[in-house]
Amino acid sequence: MDYLKCVESFVSTIKFGSFTAAADSLGITPAMVGKHVRELERRTGCKLLHRTTRRQGLTEAGQRFYQYGLQILATVREADGLANNLYENVSGLLRISAPVAWGNHVLTPILSRFLQQYPGVDAEMVLSDRKVSLIEERFQLAVRVGAINDEGMIAIPLAPYQMILAASPDYLARHGTPETPEALKQHHCISFSQWRSDHSWQLDGPDGKHEVPITPRLMVDSGEAIRQAALAGLGIVQHADIMLQRDIDAGRLCSVLPGYLPPPRPMHLLHLPGRPLLPLVSSFTDYLLRALNNGQE
Repeated sequence: MDYLKCVESFVSTIKFGSFTAAADSLGITPAMVGKHVRELERRTGCKLLHRTTRRQGLTEAGQRFYQYGLQILATVREADGLANNLYENVSGLLRISAPVAWGNHVLTPILSRFLQQYPGVDAEMVLSDRKVSLIEERFQLAVRVGAINDEGMIAIPLAPYQMILAASPDYLARHGTPETPEALKQHHCISFSQWRSDHSWQLDGPDGKHEVPITPRLMVDSGEAIRQAALAGLGIVQHADIMLQRDIDAGRLCSVLPGYLPPPRPMHLLHLPGRPLLPLVSSFTDYLLRALNNGQE
């Protein structure tokens, strides 16, 4: 039997003077009030009420427990008020992780606008190309590129992560520009070490799918390091278009095999299971999804 209901029935009986009056205040039957009080006496091992045909009086143990009961119910009301406040107000610290390139170019401006709209919110954004643990590192949200293998995580699909091939004009002047996917075998390639399939680049083109084995000249676990290596003329990179497009537009890099694109990688926004979400988390999730759908990056 619910312990709090037993305490509430006992306190109400003392407060209103009878089982019947307590039952009216609680919206239950007098018989149920009596059952709750008897269960409380059984659990405490003490007789709490002197019962007569007309009225209930407190025993010495009942007088002491009545004070404890008032404290218990007051604590519960205070806790409920705290919980309601948490769920009604968008405030607190938001911890979110995202890949470096996407975080710099997409997430940062969206999060900045969100913080301006909600002055009670602070944020800690951790940009990393490694796979973070939401539980161990206490993230409320994480953006993940690639397949989701985290059992129990709630994954919200985002627009796929589109990639392109590029190299510096200097590299192409020295080594030539590949005209077919198979020609990549003869070139220096720079690959992302966390995507082990990069030892074999997959490309979709007008003549179908291609899978080209490569021997990376450099493997690195940082998207920015891949970009810098390409700018330095080390080789051809397969990287996010949002990371390279400005360099291509400025002439610092050249698009390679523009008719052949790596298959887009799936992207998801992850959060821990549990309902309902705190307003802080649900509000930013909704804000982020609206911004991405409206192209406000």
